[in-house]
Amino acid sequence: MTLAVTPARVLVVDDEAIALKNLGHMLRREGYDVTACQSSATGLKELQQHEFDVVLTDLRMRGVDGMALLRRARELQPECEVIVITGYATLEAAVEAMKTGAYHFIAKPYRLDDVRQWVKRALEVVHLRREQRGLKHHIEGYEGNLNIVTQDATMLRLLDTARQVGPTDCNVLVTGESGTGKELLARYVHAQSGRAGNRFVAVNCGALHEELLANELFGHEKGAFTGADRQKRGLIEIAEGGTLFLDEITEMSPAMQVKLLRVLQERELLRVGGTDPVAVNVRFIAATNRDLQESVGGNSFRADLYFRLNVVNLALPPLRDRRDDVPLLAFYFLKKFALAMAKPVSDLAPDALRLLNRYDYPGNVRELANLIERGVALAQGASLELAYLPESLRSLSVRIAAPLGSELPTLEKNEAAYIAQVLEHTGGNRNQASDILGIDRVSLWRRIKRYGLE
Repeated sequence: MTLAVTPARVLVVDDEAIALKNLGHMLRREGYDVTACQSSATGLKELQQHEFDVVLTDLRMRGVDGMALLRRARELQPECEVIVITGYATLEAAVEAMKTGAYHFIAKPYRLDDVRQWVKRALEVVHLRREQRGLKHHIEGYEGNLNIVTQDATMLRLLDTARQVGPTDCNVLVTGESGTGKELLARYVHAQSGRAGNRFVAVNCGALHEELLANELFGHEKGAFTGADRQKRGLIEIAEGGTLFLDEITEMSPAMQVKLLRVLQERELLRVGGTDPVAVNVRFIAATNRDLQESVGGNSFRADLYFRLNVVNLALPPLRDRRDDVPLLAFYFLKKFALAMAKPVSDLAPDALRLLNRYDYPGNVRELANLIERGVALAQGASLELAYLPESLRSLSVRIAAPLGSELPTLEKNEAAYIAQVLEHTGGNRNQASDILGIDRVSLWRRIKRYGLE
């Protein structure tokens, strides 16, 4: 059964009969539920008796003028937006109307198409404000829990699979682009398991060279090498009874892959310099942002290790494929960072939220979190305004919104602008930038030189 969508309610107040008729006719053609009043007194009664999304009112009318109607509308229905129309436009009147809370000030003579566009924009603000209220209520359920913030259908199915897999104790492979939340999902699986009362230990396989990684994972015996003055337990032993999370598993050297495979098969390990096997009881969750099957085909990753780890594959979708989660995550991070910084920021300005909804997030959830953290740090009031988002992101919005008939930038200019944006986002860190762009550091360096971005 298809549910009917309630049309937006618009109140139009104008003592000029022809203007009232034209505005009402135009707005009804747009599908709005229109109430037309030829006197401000009637308009006030309607405001007291019914809820409206947008009010259009003439400024100068007999009896109660449009400014008084505006003030009363803000008192009775604070979520409603008011557009003031007048044939006596002055700068002072416009300033007063905006200070009183008008959404926009339109001077006569006006084009009906302009009024149509301003009503549409005002309705977007109203809908976003209501969505914000709903999102604020929704995120309260995530407080204090190890939950992944989502309302996306694909993500909800993925979490359902994770809940089923959690208690089985089988090995899990988590895949997804950088910044999608692979470690968070691994912690979620651990929390659903019988091992939740024991430790969750995480190690980044790409952050350590082979010898150091072997020492960290397997530990060493006293005297195993110069400086080994006592026995040391490795992370696998430390995770005993719990879960070991191996991030960036594809960065592990072939020799280390062999050692890890033996642990998975035999459930025992040898410390560096040791001869006596140590039994281990650990669940393994591995993660990568690369195509592991492609790595196996290219002989950079062992097929037998791949099959041992890939008992269950949890594939995280990129944020650009879960658009419904962007506003929910944005408010979640807004509340989190405002609390951490002790700042009274509680809202996202509608134009800022619109831009965040349109962006593709090459850095995924991590990038969105960074954008919100930056915005909260710069915010001066209760709302995170568009001005507090990076200039590169705001200029991207302008390019996206450019009409098709306007002059479009070349592919090279677009690429240069995007690389500059990513470099700004990473604070000039080329390793992170190359990961986000999906190219190697040499290719990034060449583009930086070519476009003069140094």
